[in-house]
Amino acid sequence: MDRYTPLRARTITLVGLMGVGKSSVGRRLANALELPFKDADVEIEAAAGRSIPEIFASLGEPAFREGERRVITRLLEDPPHVLATGGGAFITPETRALIKERSISVWLKADLEVLVRRVGRKDNRPLITGKDPLEVLTDLAAVRYPIYAEADVTVETGDTAHHVTVDQVIQALTTYLQGQNP
Repeated sequence: MDRYTPLRARTITLVGLMGVGKSSVGRRLANALELPFKDADVEIEAAAGRSIPEIFASLGEPAFREGERRVITRLLEDPPHVLATGGGAFITPETRALIKERSISVWLKADLEVLVRRVGRKDNRPLITGKDPLEVLTDLAAVRYPIYAEADVTVETGDTAHHVTVDQVIQALTTYLQGQNP
Protein backbone atom coordinates (compact mmCIF):
# COMPACT_ATOMS: atom_id res chain seq x y z
CA MET A 1 0.00 0.00 0.00
CA ASP A 2 1.46 3.36 -1.03
CA ARG A 3 0.40 6.85 0.02
CA TYR A 4 -2.01 7.11 -2.94
CA THR A 5 -3.93 3.91 -2.18
CA PRO A 6 -6.74 5.72 -0.27
CA LEU A 7 -7.12 8.10 -3.24
CA ARG A 8 -7.76 5.15 -5.55
CA ALA A 9 -10.77 3.82 -3.62
CA ARG A 10 -13.40 6.04 -5.29
CA THR A 11 -13.80 7.89 -8.54
CA ILE A 12 -12.56 11.48 -8.40
CA THR A 13 -14.81 13.82 -10.37
CA LEU A 14 -13.51 17.21 -11.44
CA VAL A 15 -16.03 20.06 -11.77
CA GLY A 16 -15.70 23.77 -12.56
CA LEU A 17 -16.07 26.38 -15.26
CA MET A 18 -14.87 25.85 -18.81
CA GLY A 19 -11.17 26.45 -19.24
CA VAL A 20 -10.22 25.66 -15.64
CA GLY A 21 -8.30 22.55 -16.72
CA LYS A 22 -10.58 19.67 -15.77
CA SER A 23 -9.44 17.54 -18.73
CA SER A 24 -5.75 18.44 -18.78
CA VAL A 25 -5.36 18.33 -14.99
CA GLY A 26 -7.54 15.22 -14.88
CA ARG A 27 -5.25 13.32 -17.27
CA ARG A 28 -2.20 14.20 -15.20
CA LEU A 29 -3.98 13.42 -11.92
CA ALA A 30 -5.03 10.01 -13.23
CA ASN A 31 -1.47 9.34 -14.32
CA ALA A 32 -0.07 10.36 -10.92
CA LEU A 33 -2.58 8.13 -9.11
CA GLU A 34 -2.27 5.30 -11.65
CA LEU A 35 -6.01 5.44 -12.34
CA PRO A 36 -7.86 5.43 -15.66
CA PHE A 37 -8.93 8.84 -16.98
CA LYS A 38 -12.32 9.51 -18.53
CA ASP A 39 -13.58 12.73 -20.07
CA ALA A 40 -17.38 13.02 -19.96
CA ASP A 41 -17.43 15.35 -22.99
CA VAL A 42 -15.47 12.84 -25.10
CA GLU A 43 -17.80 10.04 -23.96
CA ILE A 44 -20.88 12.16 -24.78
CA GLU A 45 -19.58 12.86 -28.27
CA ALA A 46 -18.85 9.15 -28.81
CA ALA A 47 -22.32 8.15 -27.60
CA ALA A 48 -24.04 10.79 -29.75
CA GLY A 49 -21.83 10.33 -32.79
CA ARG A 50 -21.34 14.10 -33.08
CA SER A 51 -19.57 17.01 -31.42
CA ILE A 52 -20.94 18.92 -28.45
CA PRO A 53 -21.40 22.11 -30.54
CA GLU A 54 -23.42 20.01 -33.04
CA ILE A 55 -25.53 18.54 -30.23
CA PHE A 56 -26.22 22.03 -28.84
CA ALA A 57 -27.07 23.38 -32.30
CA SER A 58 -29.40 20.58 -33.33
CA LEU A 59 -30.97 19.44 -30.05
CA GLY A 60 -30.43 22.34 -27.63
CA GLU A 61 -28.96 22.51 -24.17
CA PRO A 62 -31.75 20.61 -22.31
CA ALA A 63 -31.32 17.54 -24.55
CA PHE A 64 -27.55 17.80 -24.18
CA ARG A 65 -27.83 17.91 -20.36
CA GLU A 66 -30.06 14.81 -20.37
CA GLY A 67 -27.55 12.91 -22.49
CA GLU A 68 -24.75 14.18 -20.27
CA ARG A 69 -26.56 12.87 -17.18
CA ARG A 70 -27.00 9.43 -18.78
CA VAL A 71 -23.34 9.22 -19.80
CA ILE A 72 -22.07 10.35 -16.38
CA THR A 73 -24.40 7.84 -14.69
CA ARG A 74 -22.83 5.08 -16.80
CA LEU A 75 -19.28 6.31 -16.14
CA LEU A 76 -19.86 6.45 -12.38
CA GLU A 77 -20.75 2.75 -12.43
CA ASP A 78 -17.21 1.94 -13.61
CA PRO A 79 -14.36 1.08 -11.22
CA PRO A 80 -12.55 4.08 -9.67
CA HIS A 81 -11.10 6.55 -12.16
CA VAL A 82 -10.58 10.28 -12.62
CA LEU A 83 -13.55 11.86 -14.39
CA ALA A 84 -13.49 15.28 -16.03
CA THR A 85 -16.98 16.73 -16.51
CA GLY A 86 -18.28 19.59 -18.60
CA GLY A 87 -18.77 22.91 -16.85
CA GLY A 88 -22.55 22.52 -16.59
CA ALA A 89 -22.72 18.89 -15.48
CA PHE A 90 -22.58 19.58 -11.73
CA ILE A 91 -25.27 22.26 -12.09
CA THR A 92 -27.97 19.74 -13.05
CA PRO A 93 -29.42 18.55 -9.69
CA GLU A 94 -29.74 14.87 -10.69
CA THR A 95 -26.21 14.74 -12.09
CA ARG A 96 -24.81 16.56 -9.04
CA ALA A 97 -26.53 14.06 -6.71
CA LEU A 98 -25.02 11.14 -8.64
CA ILE A 99 -21.55 12.68 -8.58
CA LYS A 100 -21.77 13.34 -4.84
CA GLU A 101 -23.12 9.85 -4.12
CA ARG A 102 -20.70 7.86 -6.27
CA SER A 103 -17.47 9.86 -6.24
CA ILE A 104 -15.40 12.51 -4.53
CA SER A 105 -16.11 15.82 -6.24
CA VAL A 106 -13.34 18.38 -6.70
CA TRP A 107 -14.09 21.95 -7.77
CA LEU A 108 -11.18 23.40 -9.72
CA LYS A 109 -11.46 27.17 -9.39
CA ALA A 110 -9.43 29.87 -11.18
CA ASP A 111 -9.72 33.62 -11.69
CA LEU A 112 -12.06 34.57 -14.50
CA GLU A 113 -9.30 36.50 -16.29
CA VAL A 114 -7.25 33.29 -16.48
CA LEU A 115 -10.25 31.39 -17.84
CA VAL A 116 -10.98 34.07 -20.46
CA ARG A 117 -7.40 33.77 -21.72
CA ARG A 118 -7.73 29.99 -21.95
CA VAL A 119 -11.18 29.71 -23.55
CA GLY A 120 -10.47 32.52 -25.99
CA ARG A 121 -7.94 30.26 -27.73
CA LYS A 122 -10.59 27.69 -28.77
CA ASP A 123 -13.79 27.81 -30.78
CA ASN A 124 -15.41 24.64 -29.43
CA ARG A 125 -17.35 26.19 -26.55
CA PRO A 126 -21.02 26.55 -27.52
CA LEU A 127 -21.90 28.78 -24.58
CA ILE A 128 -19.42 31.49 -25.64
CA THR A 129 -19.58 31.25 -29.44
CA GLY A 130 -20.01 34.76 -30.82
CA LYS A 131 -20.13 36.31 -27.33
CA ASP A 132 -17.80 38.15 -24.97
CA PRO A 133 -16.08 35.36 -22.98
CA LEU A 134 -15.59 37.53 -19.86
CA GLU A 135 -19.27 38.48 -19.80
CA VAL A 136 -20.40 34.87 -20.28
CA LEU A 137 -17.98 33.51 -17.67
CA THR A 138 -18.96 36.24 -15.19
CA ASP A 139 -22.63 35.34 -15.63
CA LEU A 140 -21.90 31.61 -15.36
CA ALA A 141 -19.79 32.15 -12.23
CA ALA A 142 -22.62 34.08 -10.56
CA VAL A 143 -24.98 31.15 -11.09
CA ARG A 144 -22.60 28.21 -10.80
CA TYR A 145 -20.14 29.11 -8.04
CA PRO A 146 -22.67 28.58 -5.22
CA ILE A 147 -23.43 25.16 -6.70
CA TYR A 148 -19.79 24.23 -7.35
CA ALA A 149 -19.21 25.11 -3.69
CA GLU A 150 -21.18 21.96 -2.82
CA ALA A 151 -18.24 19.87 -4.11
CA ASP A 152 -16.43 17.81 -1.49
CA VAL A 153 -13.12 19.59 -2.14
CA THR A 154 -12.25 23.00 -3.61
CA VAL A 155 -8.84 23.70 -5.14
CA GLU A 156 -7.94 27.26 -6.17
CA THR A 157 -5.73 26.63 -9.16
CA GLY A 158 -4.51 30.08 -10.09
CA ASP A 159 -2.47 30.40 -13.27
CA THR A 160 -0.01 27.65 -12.40
CA ALA A 161 1.44 24.71 -14.29
CA HIS A 162 -0.75 21.62 -14.40
CA HIS A 163 1.65 19.56 -12.28
CA VAL A 164 1.32 22.16 -9.50
CA THR A 165 -2.47 21.89 -9.66
CA VAL A 166 -2.23 18.08 -9.59
CA ASP A 167 -0.12 18.31 -6.41
CA GLN A 168 -2.69 20.72 -4.90
CA VAL A 169 -5.54 18.32 -5.75
CA ILE A 170 -3.71 15.33 -4.26
CA GLN A 171 -3.00 17.27 -1.06
CA ALA A 172 -6.61 18.51 -0.82
CA LEU A 173 -7.97 14.99 -1.41
CA THR A 174 -5.61 13.52 1.19
CA THR A 175 -6.72 16.13 3.74
CA TYR A 176 -10.39 15.52 2.87
CA LEU A 177 -10.07 11.73 3.27
CA GLN A 178 -8.22 12.11 6.57
CA GLY A 179 -11.15 14.18 7.80
CA GLN A 180 -13.54 11.40 6.72
CA ASN A 181 -11.54 8.77 8.62
CA PRO A 182 -9.96 10.49 11.64
